[in-house]
Amino acid sequence: MHPRKVEAIDKLTVLHVGTLNKPIRPDQGYCPIETVIYNLDKGLVSAGHRSIVACSADSQTVGERHVTVRRSFGSYCREDCQGWEELLQRHLASTLKRALGGDIDIVHMHEWVHHVYDGVFNPPLPIVVTLHVPATQSGLDEDYENWKRSGPQPSVYFIAISECQKREYSTLVNIYRVIHHGVDVQTFPVGTTSIGNSYLFMIGRITRVKGQDKAIELARKSGSKLFIAGCVQNKVEDKAFFESLRGSIDLIVDVGKVDVGKDYYRSVIKPLVDCNKQVIYIGELDGAQKKHWYQHALATLFPIQWAEPFGLVPIESMACGTPVLAMKKGALPEIVVDGETGFLVDSLEGMVASLERLDTIDRHACRRHIQQNFSLARMVQDYIEVYRQVVEEHPFKPHLLSYRPSPYLKELPVSR
Repeated sequence: MHPRKVEAIDKLTVLHVGTLNKPIRPDQGYCPIETVIYNLDKGLVSAGHRSIVACSADSQTVGERHVTVRRSFGSYCREDCQGWEELLQRHLASTLKRALGGDIDIVHMHEWVHHVYDGVFNPPLPIVVTLHVPATQSGLDEDYENWKRSGPQPSVYFIAISECQKREYSTLVNIYRVIHHGVDVQTFPVGTTSIGNSYLFMIGRITRVKGQDKAIELARKSGSKLFIAGCVQNKVEDKAFFESLRGSIDLIVDVGKVDVGKDYYRSVIKPLVDCNKQVIYIGELDGAQKKHWYQHALATLFPIQWAEPFGLVPIESMACGTPVLAMKKGALPEIVVDGETGFLVDSLEGMVASLERLDTIDRHACRRHIQQNFSLARMVQDYIEVYRQVVEEHPFKPHLLSYRPSPYLKELPVSR
C-alpha cells in the first residue's frame, strides 16, 4: 500500500462503500440510501473529482465501478435474500482490497460501521460515515462504547443528515458535521396550475410511522382525491398495516408496470383522476414515474408519526414546485418553510385546515427553495469540504506502507 501525501490534492479520489440492499443506479423504486450514493457519485464526477463505487454488478454508476458481488440483495429485508451474509463478506473483502490500492484519499460508508470497529473492515484511511437511520436503529449504543474502550480507534468521521438526527446521536457519537441531502433539481419537471393539481399525493414505504392511515383520514374529512404510492416490505408489521388499510382504499391498481411515455399524464394519471374512486393505491413507482405524480399534484402529504431523520420525499416534491403538508416532527422543520413552501402542523385537523390555504403557496418559490438549499451541487460541495478537512487531519503515515488487512476478514473470490 502506498497512501498519497495530502499536500495540494486538487483532485480527490473517494471510495464509496455501496450498500447492497438495492443496486446503485438512478430511477429505482424505494431505495433512499442508494439514491444518495448515486447522487454523490454523480456530483463528485461533475465537480472534477474521482469517484469509485464498490458495488454489485447490477449497479450503474457515473464514476468508476468496482464490482464486488454479482448481484445486490434486491430488498431492504435481509430475510428475503438467501446467503446475504456471504455476499456481505465478499463485498467488504473486495472493497478493502480496493481501498489498499494506494490511490484512495478517503472512504465513504453508509452502513456497516460496526465492521470498522470490530476489525472486519479496517482500512488505514480516514472514513466518512453518513448516518441514515435513527439512533435507536443504529446499533451504536452499547457495542460502540465497548469498541471505544478496546484499543486504538480508527479515523471515523460521522455525518448527520439533519440537526434533529444530530441531537439523537449526541450521546452516542461525535457528529463531525450536518449535511442535508440534495437532489438534481434539473431532473425534476416543474408543475403548473394549468393542468392537474386536483389530487393529493403520498409516496413512501407503507408502514405505520409513515402515516398512510392519517392521509386517508385527511382525504375523507376534506373530500379530496388521494393517490398513495409505495412498497409493502416483507415485514409482518408492514403487511398487517397494509391489510388494515384495504377497507379504506377504494381502488388498487399497479401503475408501476407502465413505462413513462410522452403522454404519461393523459394516458395514466388523468383517467384515474377522472374516475369516481376517491382513495387509490397505485403501487410502487420508479424515479421517473413519481416525478409526474409530484408534478401534477395539488400537494404532497407527509403525515409522519415518528421523528423522520430527513425525508427525500419533501425535497423531491418541492423540486417539482409541489407544496408539502407535513407533521411538524423530526427534520421536517429544517426542510419545509411553513407558509412558504407548504405547511407544518401538529395535528390532522391542522392538516385539513391547511388545505384551504394551498392557493397561497407559490409553486416557483417551492422549487427555488430546493435550488438554493437542497440541490445536488450544494450537498456535494459540503461533502467535498468535509473530505478535504478530514484528509488534512489524517496526514501521510509512512508506517502504513507495511499495513496488513485484519486477519478477521476471510478472503473470498469475487462473483461478477
